[in-house]
Amino acid sequence: MVKDERKIYELLASESTKRKAFEMIVKSYGECLYWKIRYIVLSHDDANDVLQNTFLKAWCNISSFHGKSKLSTWLYSIAINEALDYLRKSKNNLKAVNPDNSMPVADKLMADEYFDGDEIHAMLMQAVSTLPEVQRTVFNLRYFESMKYSEISAILNTSEGALKASYHIAVKKISDYFHLHE
Repeated sequence: MVKDERKIYELLASESTKRKAFEMIVKSYGECLYWKIRYIVLSHDDANDVLQNTFLKAWCNISSFHGKSKLSTWLYSIAINEALDYLRKSKNNLKAVNPDNSMPVADKLMADEYFDGDEIHAMLMQAVSTLPEVQRTVFNLRYFESMKYSEISAILNTSEGALKASYHIAVKKISDYFHLHE
């Protein structure tokens, strides 16, 4: 994360330093955004595509960012919306089995050379993949990213109460999934 977002804001204010500011944004936030996206789309290649789209959208709309919210919140919002749009467009609703029914999500993750988790983590991701889109997103942000409900609320533009309910339901469904697969 950028320790001094003010410096980036100052650089963004001038046309002559805007590109340098954006390079700082990409360098500072690229990895964190990648992992937020990856928890939603699961695939490394898809996450990279969505990350590129995120930065493209951020660059095209950088003039509309005035520093009223944190830069990270603005970027996370773009990234998460891009990831969700990607899933909708690709009609990949991340059910437990891919469209040709050949490989469950956990098996796909274990086969992914960029996946560094173990079987339990793969099973958790399998369980998460069965959740509806909103519950999956809230769970990922809260559980994997340890984000506060207030931060998630700002990113997803919804109430904290609704987020807490979605998270609670998601945890229950994941727990039930593990009990079924013991």
